[in-house]
Formats: sequence, C-alpha cells, structure tokens
Amino acid sequence: MKKILVSVLFLQAVATFHAAAATRLKELVSLDGVRDNQLMGYGLVVGLRGTGDTRQTVFSAQSLANLLERMGMTVSSTAIQVRNTAAVMVTATLPPYAQTGARIDVTAAAVGDAPSLQGGILLMTGLKGPDGQVYAVAQGAMVIGGFVAGGQGNTQVVNHPTVGRLPNGAIVERAAPSPVLGSQLRLHLQRADFATAARITGALNERFGKVAHADNSALITVQLPDSFRDKQTEFVAEMEGVTVEPDRVAKIVVNERTGTIIMGKQVRIAPVAIMQGNLTVEIQTTQEVSQPNPFSSGTTQVVPQVNVGVRQDAAKNVVLKEGATVEELVQTLTSVGSNPRDIISILQNLKSAGALEAELEVI
Repeated sequence: MKKILVSVLFLQAVATFHAAAATRLKELVSLDGVRDNQLMGYGLVVGLRGTGDTRQTVFSAQSLANLLERMGMTVSSTAIQVRNTAAVMVTATLPPYAQTGARIDVTAAAVGDAPSLQGGILLMTGLKGPDGQVYAVAQGAMVIGGFVAGGQGNTQVVNHPTVGRLPNGAIVERAAPSPVLGSQLRLHLQRADFATAARITGALNERFGKVAHADNSALITVQLPDSFRDKQTEFVAEMEGVTVEPDRVAKIVVNERTGTIIMGKQVRIAPVAIMQGNLTVEIQTTQEVSQPNPFSSGTTQVVPQVNVGVRQDAAKNVVLKEGATVEELVQTLTSVGSNPRDIISILQNLKSAGALEAELEVI
C-alpha cells in the first residue's frame, strides 16, 4: 500500500492595526508609459569545444560565411564544417529611462542542434526593438548554468547547457523610449479594484491636496501640485512613498495536485452544517495452487481467492455559526481529523451550496 503525504498550507493575513497592512503606492501602481521594453537579436557563439551546430543547421553556416565576407574573406557556406560555432537568439530587457552607455543583462539560447554552449563567446550582436531600431549591442563570454559530460551514447546532462547568460553583457546604444513627466500623471493599478482606487485617491488628496481623481478601477489621474511644479521626479518619489491599505478579494486557491490550500482573512462562511463519513472498500485477491492426487489424470490449477472487506467510519459532524472566519473553519476541520483532500472536497461543496462567501479557484 502506498502512502501519500500531503501538506496543507493555510495563510491568514490578520491586520491588527490599519498601518500594519498598509502598502506603499510603489507596489500598487505604475506610471503611464514607464515600462520595460523587450529586445531581441540573432548572433553567433564561437569558441565551443566541438559542441556547435552540425551541417544540418544550414543557417549557422550561412551566418558564418556572411560574417567572414564582411571581414574580407569569401568562403562558400557549403564548404564550411565548423563544430565550434552555434547560432543563438539573444534577448534582453531594456529598462525605462536607460541612457546611452548603460549596461544590461543578456540571455542567449541555441536555435540549432548545438548540444552545449559551454565555453562560448557571443560575437557582436545588435538587439532590436519592435520598431526595428537597434537599442543595444551584446558581446562577451557566457555563463552556463549546466553542462554535458560523457559521449558514445553514455551522456550526462545537468540543467540546460543550451542557454547562457551574459551579466552586463550589452551596452545601450540608444536611449529607451520613455515618457516625459509633465503636469499630469496617470497611475495604472497593478490589480484593478474600485475600493483600492478610491483609497489611493483619498490618500493622495489628503497628502497633497485635491490633486487626484479616480477615472475608473484601474486608472487614476494626478495633477502636479504647485509646490512641485519644477520637481516632477521629487513628487513621484514622495508620491510612491504614500501608504495605502489595498482591498483584498475574498478568495480561496486550491491546488488539488499538491493538496495546498490558501485562504485570506476575508473569507466568511455562512451558517452551515457539515457531515462527513468515510466508506472504505478493500478487495484482496490471493492465488492458491490446487495440486491433483498422485497418479491421477488431473492437472495443476491456480485458483484465485477473493476477499472483500467493507468498513464505514462514523460520520463527522461540524456546525459553523453565522460569520465564521477562515480560522474557525480550519480549526474545526482539523479538530475532527479531516485531511487535505477532505478539506478540498468540503470547500467545493460549500461553494456549490452557496455557503462560501469567497471565490474558489482550482489550479
């Protein structure tokens, strides 16, 4: 019999004071237009120890031939058989307000059949944005988080040796497209919620005067105060330090594969009675051998013996009063010996019965 060990995690955020649950505005909103930008480029990695692309990867040989031609050497791509070169796709994230000369991290991944990029060096690769402009140039040695060892059919692979990283491996050549801070700022909520937007508006108006207005559940417009007319950056820095208690959604997240249950303190249970019992049916089959009598014409036969056992535990009765909290629910269910699978089933039944005042999400 296999025993399955399942763990249950109950997270309950209990705020004793209003300030204890307050969150900085920096974690709740983002400025309109202030965002990261994705960059991508195609390049070559050289210096590999025979772990590069094979002849089946045609574009790597063509890329190497084109590179040599730009350096004054004419070589046919069909005549190249170099196992020390691999074609890679290079990606990077350009942060907002990144200026020329700044360095950013780069990731390179093999696009051919190279088994490993260990020990390789990325040649100069232009990284382009969605508009086709080159915003950064990457080059340098890569850091590989894995390796390939062995050969002749006996190979050991650790992690992903076909993906490498270049810390600070790209230099920004063009400033990131970022908005200019003006007299009006637009704040985007990370999670749209009318109550949170109203609280943020109230906190900003209390701190800076009548400067904020909530357009909807996800957008807040803020006018620059007169005292910060020429200090937009200072105003944003001070505004991001304002603390607000965001409104939390009453939600239960259940991972049935791992038996994990996460519930917030806003979850409420309507008056309900829960009765649970376990019915166990066990069927065992044993094989017995029947031997014939000596000197008889009979043959040896295998006769299965089937035993059926049925056991039903006494029902467990749980009664929850009106306004019961998630803490009371957890304590009550665990006190009667419910396991994680039982609790998940009970939660689903409570939701179907309309007694669970929360959103139930199964992942």
